[in-house]
Amino acid sequence: MALVGPTACGKSELAVKVAVALGDIEVVSADSMQVYRGMDIGTAKPSLEERAGVPHHLVDVASPGEDWDVARFLREASAAVEGIEARGHRPLLVGGTGLYVHALVDRLEIPGRWPEIVQSLAGWDEGQLYARLAELDPVAAARTEVGNRRRLVRALEVTLGSGRPFSSAGPGVGAFPTTSWALAGVWLPRAVVRHRIAGRFAAMLERGLVDEVRGLLGAGGLSRTARQALGYREVLAHLEEGVPLDEAARTAVARTCQFSRRQRMWWRRDPRVRWFGSPTDPLELLPVLLGNWGHGPN
Repeated sequence: MALVGPTACGKSELAVKVAVALGDIEVVSADSMQVYRGMDIGTAKPSLEERAGVPHHLVDVASPGEDWDVARFLREASAAVEGIEARGHRPLLVGGTGLYVHALVDRLEIPGRWPEIVQSLAGWDEGQLYARLAELDPVAAARTEVGNRRRLVRALEVTLGSGRPFSSAGPGVGAFPTTSWALAGVWLPRAVVRHRIAGRFAAMLERGLVDEVRGLLGAGGLSRTARQALGYREVLAHLEEGVPLDEAARTAVARTCQFSRRQRMWWRRDPRVRWFGSPTDPLELLPVLLGNWGHGPN
């Protein structure tokens, strides 16, 4: 099963409860920031006690100075799932990084990287990028919005670097093929999620998030991808640029709420997700999740 949904909706805690109740479950994290060692408070990792009771994979597997991407996630998550099943256990994939979940669930083909091509495209505007992609790979261009610069650059990077059209790598995340995974979505009202996000970030600050980030900077710094973690990005602005902490906190909460809305929209597109909702408390969903375990894909 894959347990998905917006940030701060209680997925990690629910996953531990499910694993304890069923007894043969190992959790595979699909969170792009929980992979980093030392980034503990701001990524809302499962506690050491929870991880001692339930095996967790892809948590604390990379240095904060390393870049991390979907290709590396797919390799390591696939190996983790194989190991879990070889032990006679069942994997529970948990996370809000939609691309990571789709990569594993749908066995996406992840093309390589050609940084020199990305650099050569740095001076192009979106219109030029789109026109070039339409010339080289009209199928990929038709799937891409003109203003989505990141997607346009990636499509051209793969097309020019590999010599194959970007679209030949598969239908992409807009397709929802049959899968052996059952996808369960956790739903809470938006106002409840906003309240949980604000409360969680305030608790992170109380637990020492600023000191955690200061220590990471002193221990060698953070990679480009690690710096993009919500909460860390804003605390870095406080430490490195002098942004007042209360302003940084407001920005972090606002950006996390925006991210939560994008996650909700991402998962709502997928007709395979079976949604489970609670008006206030995600732990109320435990009995129904246990009852639906093993019902197979939608």
